[in-house]
Amino acid sequence: MNAPTAFPDQQKPVPPYMHTPLFPLGEDTTPYKKVTTEGVRVEKVLGKDMLVVSREALRALSEAAFGEINHYLRPSHLKQLRAILDDREASDNDKFVAFDFLKNANIAAGGILPMCQDTGTAIIMGKKGARVLTDGDDEAALSEGARDAYLRRNLRYSQVAPLSMYEEKNTANNMPAQCDLYAEGGSLQSDLAYKFMFMAKGGGSANKSFLFQATPSVLTKDRLLAFLKEKILTLGTAACPPYHLAIVIGGTSAELCMKTVKLASARYLDALPTHGSADGNAFRDLEMEQEIHKMTQSLGVGAQFGGKYFCHDVRVIRMPRHGASLPIGLGVSCSADRQVLGKITSDGIYLEELEHNPAQYLPAVEQALGGDVVRIDLNQPMKDILATLAKHPIKTRLSLTGTMIVARDSAHAKLRERLEKGEPLPDYFKNHPIYYAGPAKTPEGYASGAFGPTTAGRMDSFVDQFQAAGGSMVMLAKGNRAPSVREACKKHGGFYLGSIGGAAANLAEHCIKKVEVVEYPELGMEAIWRIEVVDFPAFIIIDDKGNDFFKELNLG
Repeated sequence: MNAPTAFPDQQKPVPPYMHTPLFPLGEDTTPYKKVTTEGVRVEKVLGKDMLVVSREALRALSEAAFGEINHYLRPSHLKQLRAILDDREASDNDKFVAFDFLKNANIAAGGILPMCQDTGTAIIMGKKGARVLTDGDDEAALSEGARDAYLRRNLRYSQVAPLSMYEEKNTANNMPAQCDLYAEGGSLQSDLAYKFMFMAKGGGSANKSFLFQATPSVLTKDRLLAFLKEKILTLGTAACPPYHLAIVIGGTSAELCMKTVKLASARYLDALPTHGSADGNAFRDLEMEQEIHKMTQSLGVGAQFGGKYFCHDVRVIRMPRHGASLPIGLGVSCSADRQVLGKITSDGIYLEELEHNPAQYLPAVEQALGGDVVRIDLNQPMKDILATLAKHPIKTRLSLTGTMIVARDSAHAKLRERLEKGEPLPDYFKNHPIYYAGPAKTPEGYASGAFGPTTAGRMDSFVDQFQAAGGSMVMLAKGNRAPSVREACKKHGGFYLGSIGGAAANLAEHCIKKVEVVEYPELGMEAIWRIEVVDFPAFIIIDDKGNDFFKELNLG
């Protein structure tokens, strides 16, 4: 047989190999602050300087990073929020949301309440230089630091462990973390450094990550832009816009395409070259970024409730691909824009400098934004609440005061089990509006931890059944909903109210006055709660006549 040998003829001439990195990043211009010099030293090994990093240094850096990113934002993000307030083309609702985000950032910067109630999955990426020595247990040390931040601060535990295919249990420490570690080298600067990106990724924005296995026929300008416009609309508003939108065209694999989406959404790849080459490097297409950004401004979706600011900015990365494949990835970083860079060098341990004084971005005088407000007393009978809401059109801005019931995914599933057994819904689910949310830990001396709305769409399948049983007549959450919810509200006389996603600290500080568990305490943050609110902001999104604000924006 003429089978090929496992070892090719080494004498056959081939050209010299010239390596081109897939992601040739430029200079790191990140502003860093020194955290400490402890746990880092330089030693000679075989005549070469080696950077020796202790396990405790890794743990401490990770803990500091996850503490920072749940309370502070990058100055560039805050400047973009302020720019909305100063833009004459921004809608009143754009400005109302942006102003709320700035107030929320100011409260979170106090270091007690996190900026969002969903304090995220802990994601860590590390690039270890060739001359960096550790004890080899880096993943465990970094994960321990993340865990310690969640245990010691007022952060929420969102991770659930599968006990079987259908049974799950909250891990009660937000573990496991996702930890991806790489080897890096090629220069003395990179050889003697350990570089990191730390990210807290909430479920709402993570759920708005999409992979499309397109065909190469899409690669013409008109076809590609039409394809992207359709897919961008599917992002909806559930992940708390304005977004940092990332689009990746191509990729040597589906998983690398989506990994690149996540890095681009964090602006980690901003220093890529702006043109490609025959060697196959990834690059940013700045012209397409501007074109798609203008497209998002023309959609009318705006910062959650209509307007110009669906996206702060857009990143478009073009990558090499297999000739028969065209993966296209979309993803966002939401208004809880939580990531921070870190590094360990011979000089010490550093973290990216985030903004600790966001108050400087607030306008000097509080503006009256968002239009006229209708005040709703939630302590009146449900029929009276419904009658009051029925007098007003969609888009009406509301101020809610009184009692609400908080329930989300797991609680809805348990109540559905009752109905399927022939039992009625509990009275509290019929007599009060239902707020889809799950709180972070309550700090000492506070009535509530961070307590913003969760994505409404996950509860869509329950609505018709619950409203037919007399419950969920008024629902409050964030984001657009399926047509089935619009149809159920028209059929049963219900309403869906939208709240501002991404302003959890502000709601806890100013609007939520009392929180108590009603049922299912074993579900932790997914228990059913009763809360008392004052001047809780909301908008009428779906009314009892079948009108749907998001349908007008092609999101319904």
